[in-house]
Amino acid sequence: MPDPLPPWPPTTPAFGRVLLRQVTGADAGMARALASDPYVTATGTLPLHASEQEALAWVKRQRGRHREGRGFSFTIEEQASGLPVGHCGLWLQHLTDGYASAGYAVAPEFRGRGFAAEALAALTAFGWSLAGLERIELFIEPWNTASVRTAERAGYAPAGVRRNYPLTGGERRDMRVYAALRPMGPAADKAR
Repeated sequence: MPDPLPPWPPTTPAFGRVLLRQVTGADAGMARALASDPYVTATGTLPLHASEQEALAWVKRQRGRHREGRGFSFTIEEQASGLPVGHCGLWLQHLTDGYASAGYAVAPEFRGRGFAAEALAALTAFGWSLAGLERIELFIEPWNTASVRTAERAGYAPAGVRRNYPLTGGERRDMRVYAALRPMGPAADKAR
């Protein structure tokens, strides 16, 4: 059994126009929109062109991630409208070693509006509230310039290449690594 994770955040992580909340059954429509993108489905557990039942099964899996000790799975919600616009997660299997990985996806109809960068900024700030976490990594396909821009807008910097990185489903690909390091200094120390 993995080490228990820190508790669910008592304050909803938020930044700019988005907040990060628990995944609910009402997010199945957003999940189905994400499932229309072959890249999203190749890098996660959501099946391509998911049915309503498959989307609800994905929701159930996301709701169990924290209890299983894997990390925090969030719906990205636009605060003004209350609409779910995407999904992100902070995966903490390596928290005892001081690092974690993050991922994000925005439904096609909401892309190009900066929601992913705002969600990643909220997720990263939440990450720094966790004791022992010093580095958060992103794994991005070399061709995915939109995701590179998102990472950079949220304060992540290039940190090399991971060869043969395993994706869900067993495929392996070379991925660019972007990383954020826990801020240091008096202001950061007060936040701990």
